[in-house]
Amino acid sequence: MCAVKTARAPAAPSQARHHGHTRAWLSASGSLTARLRRLGAVRVQVLRQGHQRLWAWESAALGGQTHGHVREVLLWVDGRAAVWARSCTSAVDARGPWRAIKGLGSRPLAEILFTDGDIQRGALDGERWPAHGRAWSHRRRAWLHVTVDQPAPVWARHSVFRRRGAPLLVTECFAPWVTQQRP
Repeated sequence: MCAVKTARAPAAPSQARHHGHTRAWLSASGSLTARLRRLGAVRVQVLRQGHQRLWAWESAALGGQTHGHVREVLLWVDGRAAVWARSCTSAVDARGPWRAIKGLGSRPLAEILFTDGDIQRGALDGERWPAHGRAWSHRRRAWLHVTVDQPAPVWARHSVFRRRGAPLLVTECFAPWVTQQRP
């Protein structure tokens, strides 16, 4: 079950319906890519990948590692930016249990996560991202760099996948238009 953190419930019925869709996107198990394909053709654009400094909360989720292998992508649906995603693991695990993420290129991470029976997913945690801080600034800049006419994502979820005990943190931030769709 996904823990969704929000300040208050929406008042209008149409907002309540959209809020329900948002909760459904944040708590949906299984492959996000498969769900997005129900909305249209999905394309993965790699924004950056390689050895990078981890954000404080990523470091905590990965057992105190300060640097690791990070992959940032933008998922497009029918030519429209839909999800900004960031996955990270320790540098050691990127050479071991998670080495396959280095060779994904423009293929979705779901090709690994949901086809390998040795991978377990931890709890989903969804939240409205605060409009401040290093992570928010970074995500907003990355989003605005490739999309000029769409508002930046506000809702995000993250979970830790484990393969042979090694963690991979995956964060997914949804474009507002996606969270208004039925998942």
